[in-house]
Amino acid sequence: MKAMVISRISSVSENDTPLELVDLPKPSVGKRDILVKVLACGVCHTELDEIEGRATPAFFPVVPGHQVVGRVEEIGEEVRKFKIGDRVGVAWIYSTCGSCEFCVEGKENLCVFFKATGKDANGGYAQYMSVSEDFAYPIPEVYSDVEATPLLCAGAIGYRSLRLTGLQDGKRLGLTGFGASGHIVLKLVRFYYPKTEVYVFARSEQEREFAKELGAVWAGDIEEESPRKLHCIIDTTPVWKPVVESLKNLEPGGRLVVNAIRKEEVDKDYLLKLDYPNHMWLEKEIKTVANVTRKDVEEFLELAARIPIKPEIQEFTLEEANRALKELKEKRIRGAKVLRIS
Repeated sequence: MKAMVISRISSVSENDTPLELVDLPKPSVGKRDILVKVLACGVCHTELDEIEGRATPAFFPVVPGHQVVGRVEEIGEEVRKFKIGDRVGVAWIYSTCGSCEFCVEGKENLCVFFKATGKDANGGYAQYMSVSEDFAYPIPEVYSDVEATPLLCAGAIGYRSLRLTGLQDGKRLGLTGFGASGHIVLKLVRFYYPKTEVYVFARSEQEREFAKELGAVWAGDIEEESPRKLHCIIDTTPVWKPVVESLKNLEPGGRLVVNAIRKEEVDKDYLLKLDYPNHMWLEKEIKTVANVTRKDVEEFLELAARIPIKPEIQEFTLEEANRALKELKEKRIRGAKVLRIS
């Protein structure tokens, strides 16, 4: 099968081909595994973190990609959840131990044995992948293959982030960064919290205009102050600067939810500008998001289909994965980027 792989740590800014197109054997399946013929796979900023060494893969070469939609082509002898021909999705959560205190309590995203798709196991930048039936999800018929992919990560992690804010209808929400996750969260808020005003902070004028098209009441640069203080903010950026800038825009008792697997080191000195009275005082909170649970994915897929939420998509072929990642690195974003595999 054809696959795009990460063979080594490199800089996406300096390397136009950080992924290599190779031929790999088709994956085998265990007793409870399914073989998925990949139809589409979303492109995520986490792939940049993997390539550049902020979230180093467990092995090289590794097939990245964790927003996977495909059809079941083969099943293990003990598989009961799916049959051949079913359309399924695979998300960031590839497997957990299932028996630790976190797994037992439904907090499997915190399991020390958490394995991530496309990082600790081969993912969806390929024609085939295998996964346990317990970590695959039926895809609602309302979605095309490419439409469904960003729901599996950008959507599911955005849904988890929104729940962690504790937002109530009518309270003001900020979104810092406006890529795949941010635009899905805005669509979700517009439906479930109709009285909530959404304020967007983004470096790109194109992203700011896109946010206003989708219903943001205000959109400004990362360093700008919002016209009104906000009750909660979700940060989806890869750097430290927006964390510090967001805190000054919070109401007393407000909460900042940081939705990022890693932060880039290039601007870590910005943390020296953290001023306690201006940024942290009056019981402001910072909470981080760690991965997703299966419940997050299942609930969000059902919820998104019921609304329905239709993400904005930019399509690429598998062979164009490097171009998609380069555009993501350069912040050329409108909605979600997706590889159409077959």
